[in-house]
Amino acid sequence: MEKRILILLEDMVEDSEFLYPYLRLKEEGFDVRSAAPENKTYQGKGGMRFKPDWEFSDIKMEEFDAVVIPGGYAPDRWRRDNDIIDFVKRHHDNGKLIASICHGPWLLISAGLVKGRRITAFHAIKDDLINAGADYTGSDMEEDGQILTSTNPSTMLPMMKRLVERLHQ
Repeated sequence: MEKRILILLEDMVEDSEFLYPYLRLKEEGFDVRSAAPENKTYQGKGGMRFKPDWEFSDIKMEEFDAVVIPGGYAPDRWRRDNDIIDFVKRHHDNGKLIASICHGPWLLISAGLVKGRRITAFHAIKDDLINAGADYTGSDMEEDGQILTSTNPSTMLPMMKRLVERLHQ
């Protein structure tokens, strides 16, 4: 059965942190889709424009094998949306994989998923993670159960390699 992966999209997403996982996971043969709060064009932090495959309200009850949370400033918007927070929490509670890059763990904090876990992220949100009870490591990549995290675009490469390995298990 083909694995289904969802990648979140919003304005000010870190362009490469959205695009690379989207294309890399498609290249691997997975059914990869993006979802955003609305069906419109979104502009990344670096100026690229993206249109989601789905509006988030159309898929919020769907099941996926993995969810990818890119960074940039987009996670600050997602963590204000209860439907997205609930989706990520439910996804985690169902034992599914979550890969979160850079500022993406902000959404993990809002979903209550970091307490007692080894998490890494962009250093600017270190205090947020520690205050939420995470064991912030600052390592390029961390894997704690079904949560994989990395610090920035260059460190997402080993995280994506590990995500692909886990999806093939």
